[in-house]
Amino acid sequence: MDKFMLRVDEISTFVGKAAAWLVVLLMLMVFTDVVRRYAFNSPSAWIGELSVMAYGTMFMLCGAYTLAQNGHVRGDFLYGSMKPRTQATLDLILYIAFFLPGITALVYAGYTYAAESWRIGEHTTQIANGPPLYPFKTIIPVAGAFVLLQGFVEIMRCIICIKSGEWPARLKDAAEIDVVEQQLAASTHVDEEARQQAIKNAKSIDEAAHHRIGQTKEINHE
Repeated sequence: MDKFMLRVDEISTFVGKAAAWLVVLLMLMVFTDVVRRYAFNSPSAWIGELSVMAYGTMFMLCGAYTLAQNGHVRGDFLYGSMKPRTQATLDLILYIAFFLPGITALVYAGYTYAAESWRIGEHTTQIANGPPLYPFKTIIPVAGAFVLLQGFVEIMRCIICIKSGEWPARLKDAAEIDVVEQQLAASTHVDEEARQQAIKNAKSIDEAAHHRIGQTKEINHE
């Protein structure tokens, strides 16, 4: 059971990190468009359309990764003070009542839109001879399927927590606190006591901001 959940975490993490590289492509497209517009007075309408598609693709494909890292926004004021079983019960109710119907509808509607777009060879209508839309629309059901798969794993975690009273392990990716620790550890401008105190303070702030993570047994991502 744990191996399956962690394997799905790995898949979501891989997809999310791969999609994150689209930000480099997005930056290059915007840079190229700015140069063409202001240096050569020859802007490209295609770049504007493709930039929107690249951003949308990155946003959608990172959804499952964010869910795997428990990174979506929630009301932590009350949630963080609850016991793990109460948290899991609340999560389970919300997953069944809202998550499953909503994401299932997204996958179904996205598949319908993508199939129709491929059938008619759809292109953007904002400009003449715009870029094709069907590859971009295909991302909708694909990204939804990854989020749905990760959602099933989160439901399994809720059930396990309700039974055991503890949140099961989840795959942990590098966080900002890890970078802070590395930078402080490599610093030559502070003494060892000040360095350790700074790391301790940084950890306290991070744990206070992520109360649930402090209650969850996590394993490092290798």
